Amino acid sequence: MFDIDYDEPLFRPPSEAYSLILQVTLGCSWNKCAFCEMYTSKRFTLRSIDEIKHEIQRAAVIYPGVQKIFLADGNAMVLSGQRLLGILEAIKKNFPGVRRVSAYALPGDILAKTADQLRALREAGLQLVYVGIESGDDEVLRMIDKCESANSTVEGLLKVQEAGIDCSVMIVNGLAGLKYSRQHAVNSAKVLNKIQPKFFSTLVLTLPFGIEKYKKSFGGSYTHMNEPELLKEMELLIENTELNRTVFRSDHASNFLVLKGVLSRDKERMLKSIRTMAGFW
Repeated sequence: MFDIDYDEPLFRPPSEAYSLILQVTLGCSWNKCAFCEMYTSKRFTLRSIDEIKHEIQRAAVIYPGVQKIFLADGNAMVLSGQRLLGILEAIKKNFPGVRRVSAYALPGDILAKTADQLRALREAGLQLVYVGIESGDDEVLRMIDKCESANSTVEGLLKVQEAGIDCSVMIVNGLAGLKYSRQHAVNSAKVLNKIQPKFFSTLVLTLPFGIEKYKKSFGGSYTHMNEPELLKEMELLIENTELNRTVFRSDHASNFLVLKGVLSRDKERMLKSIRTMAGFW
């Protein structure tokens, strides 16, 4: 049986657990975020379009019933519109029953594409992009070396949504440390309110390189947050959202309080859960 020979490590969003994963790039095109180690062992590489198409053809023979396909690695949207379109057309030809194609994306790479290019990608099958916003606060984004700003994030995600492509975005609880926690929460909510993403999730900061290295990004002003402080930040974040029908999930392995619902419909219920948990400390 044909098995895809993945270039490890391989990552995908939790909701892509049953998707066919195709590595159209290897590694991350930015790969400098202070909190992330996902692709630090890899050198960013574009895979050959012929190699990708051959892999799609072979996979279709063995897995003809695939419903969802995820384009890996860290940021498939860095590829040119023409290159992505060729991949999507190959998927459509070989997997006529596929319901959704998705990929990680950086807002800056979305902005580099024209509205017509984005609409063409949507028509060819790209239905969802996953974007790690991380924070909506420019000061925090500079300190973690994110390569995006609140404005570029809003502009990029509004542009891709106008083309008919849905967004799933993520904010990192605890990313800014105690000193910057309030502005991180409030300004992240402001960005979310402008974008109105279809999906929104949070995870809690982990420190794969250790706290001392992370502190250097903040000029020594980073203070790691305990669980009551993280809950207060989550409360501020949710409290300041004004979302219409965004599906929210806080159920990553790093989250110690699982929250699920639709914002703003379930906003008060979620705030009650956060405040109840906070009462245990």
